[in-house]
Amino acid sequence: MEQKLKADDVLEIALRHRNWGRWGKDDQLGTVNFIDADSIIRAASLVRRGKVISCALPYDDNGPQSGTFGRVNPIHTMLQDGGDAAIGAQDHLDGIRYADDAIYMPLQCGTQWDALSHIFYDGTMYNGFRQELVNSRGTPVCGVENYADKIVTRGVFLDIPAHRGVDWLEPGEPIGADELTACADRVGVTPGRGDIVLVRTGAIAMARANGEWGTYAGGDAPGLDLSAAEWLCEQQVAGVATDTWGMEVRPNQTAEIFQPLHVVLLVNAGMLVGEIFDLEKLSADCADDHVYEFMFVAPPLPFTGAVGSPLNPLAIK
Repeated sequence: MEQKLKADDVLEIALRHRNWGRWGKDDQLGTVNFIDADSIIRAASLVRRGKVISCALPYDDNGPQSGTFGRVNPIHTMLQDGGDAAIGAQDHLDGIRYADDAIYMPLQCGTQWDALSHIFYDGTMYNGFRQELVNSRGTPVCGVENYADKIVTRGVFLDIPAHRGVDWLEPGEPIGADELTACADRVGVTPGRGDIVLVRTGAIAMARANGEWGTYAGGDAPGLDLSAAEWLCEQQVAGVATDTWGMEVRPNQTAEIFQPLHVVLLVNAGMLVGEIFDLEKLSADCADDHVYEFMFVAPPLPFTGAVGSPLNPLAIK
């Protein structure tokens, strides 16, 4: 992709869709404020079959991370196991024996939400909070725990490879506003206020077909372009999630700002952003029943002061 845009072009879009102060100077939710009681009731009405589809990758050492940005796959260790019980290490307990385990993992190494404190531009995060507030103990503002009881709404699925008639998009292929509109029209859905839009590129399908993750984590990728970011803001959706590591097309549309959509959506619009969602099962189910809207339940783990969180997002149809 040619990188013709300048930083000023990105910032003009970002400022046009800036939501700082829209919900008050202390707001830490951003566009998740669009999810209200009516959104939840409407979402619940979409459950007709009682089918639950997980959109999470397994959290294990087969994940996509390769060390880029210091991220590794989850490391699962046992604190107590059957061997401990067998050799008498738990004989101080009456009757029972047990197993316990622990996980070390970067919070953004698999299926994850970005918190609004995840990205800064010019020293500032969403709603004008300064980057210095985030320190070695975490963040006192815009932490992911603010979403703990908020992410229940209507989900809308846009399967771009199916729309194009291909198995997956190639790295570097952009998805723009016109294509999102055409895809939504084709499957009979209209994304709107308070929805979360799930956009499939097929990147995970490609990795599985190749038998390796390759440069999936941190490399070139298909994804949303700046017109798509504007489209999402104009629809007043609560959030967007994709099956790529960074949500936006790589290489970026400009060489002057790394991940410019993060500046538009996270820093300025305050939009919920999800990455590394496994949308393959959802793709198959939607192709089968031709229903591309559903109840979507996807709260983060409420790690206090965290700038992102793993989750198990559920599409309920």
